[in-house]
Amino acid sequence: MAQVEATTERIIAARPEDVFDALADYANVRPKILSEHFSEYEVREGGDGDGTLVHWKLQATSKRIRDCLLDVSEPTDGQLVEKDRNSSMVTTWTVTPAGEGKSRVVVSTVWNGAGGVGGFFEKTFAPKGLGRIYDEVLGKLAGQVEK
Repeated sequence: MAQVEATTERIIAARPEDVFDALADYANVRPKILSEHFSEYEVREGGDGDGTLVHWKLQATSKRIRDCLLDVSEPTDGQLVEKDRNSSMVTTWTVTPAGEGKSRVVVSTVWNGAGGVGGFFEKTFAPKGLGRIYDEVLGKLAGQVEK
């Protein structure tokens, strides 16, 4: 099994603390910014950053649906980590300053991929697909926080 990684980033015209607060708001903001690839969204515990337990189904392709149950932590300032209880998948959201009134948001997901030929195709194509999904989410996030 090889580790697979998908990373996407965007500059958003809003203060880092406002962007982070919006991202960490799993109860109100997060459902508004998810793309159509996410379904059955449900906050099971918490709802604001660290200590949140959230569920969704992620449909990356027409045939690939991942049932995710994620524990949210905030290991450092400006960082949210979502660890999936159902797989090896870990998604890290990092918000840093990017100039006056701007933020850089980087979302990076890693997981243990399949072996063999299937693993080769997963490592080749999955990061591009997931990157497109998270680019759409970041676009919606920008729409929520930019003034």
